[in-house]
Amino acid sequence: MSTLRVTAELLTVHEHPNADALELAQVGLYRAVVAKGAYRSGDAAVYIPEQAVLPPELIAELGLTGRLAGKASDRVKAVRLRGELSQGIVCRPRALADVDLVRAAAEGTDFAELLGVTKWVPPVPTTMDGEVEAAPDLLPWVDIENVQRYPDVFEPGEPVVLTEKVHGTACLVTYVAEDERVYVSSKGFGAKGLALKEDPGNLYWRAVRAYDVPAVAARLAARLGATRVGIFGEVYGAGVQDLAYGANGRAEEGVGYAVFDVSAEIDGRVRWLGADELPADELPLVPRLYAGPYDIATVLELATGRETVSGRELHLREGVVIRSAVERYSPVVGGRAIAKAVSPAYLIRKGGTEYE
Repeated sequence: MSTLRVTAELLTVHEHPNADALELAQVGLYRAVVAKGAYRSGDAAVYIPEQAVLPPELIAELGLTGRLAGKASDRVKAVRLRGELSQGIVCRPRALADVDLVRAAAEGTDFAELLGVTKWVPPVPTTMDGEVEAAPDLLPWVDIENVQRYPDVFEPGEPVVLTEKVHGTACLVTYVAEDERVYVSSKGFGAKGLALKEDPGNLYWRAVRAYDVPAVAARLAARLGATRVGIFGEVYGAGVQDLAYGANGRAEEGVGYAVFDVSAEIDGRVRWLGADELPADELPLVPRLYAGPYDIATVLELATGRETVSGRELHLREGVVIRSAVERYSPVVGGRAIAKAVSPAYLIRKGGTEYE
């Protein structure tokens, strides 16, 4: 999931092709449906992104009572309004009436705390839960921002690699060479510096053992001269999320697993392996869909369509992950030059699950 920031943004306003009383306010490459005449291009307003949870008083102020997602009708989710995809909320809350939003946009001020907006945390199914322990040596995963929110992460024509974004649950494995210790965690627990104690009934440990991930990590550590190796993969299948790719997360042998990233600590410094350095001959990788010059139209086109994980196009594709062909820092997101693009069909599908 992306980080949650509620910021002021300068808008570009477009006509709504199917509604006389509505317009489209653009933030980055996102568009949110707004009332016609509420904003003009160049105006500043607050943008509340998807997966944000709003307090009741703000929901009432914005006239959104009973219209948001979740059991409490308090979560922002992508919707289609009169045929147009609306992602996030554009507004000017009364609490910010005296704030210079143009200046706040330039400074990147985050208003989430002031407005009482929080990030939605998915529920954790029993199979993904378990007894945890402190894991100070665990190599963490990072949040990936949406390229539509931050379109300048990549330069036009920059060499990039696009892989399919698999709708499963992220599994973090860290191998410590000194004592051959193996830590296994989820994204949520890993962010807290916690690892799951080994349990044959736990989904992550079942996948790790089924694909012999620790042995691959040990060989990578020896080959790279690394003190620690982190292998990050997606565990998927029926019983994990609503998109199963023909795998069965409930069965001992049927769980799906695909690696999307590897990090290694070498000479005291952690680095991410390039796309061509991943252990493709030892572990299944997420499908590579494109390698070539960066072009946003190509990215958005490949984010849609049918999945390729199963090889049978069983259901829709979640989206794509974009990364530089050569690992580099991005000042736009303050970290790795990596981003995602999500399929509109995925965002508005019925009965979707979002376990982390």
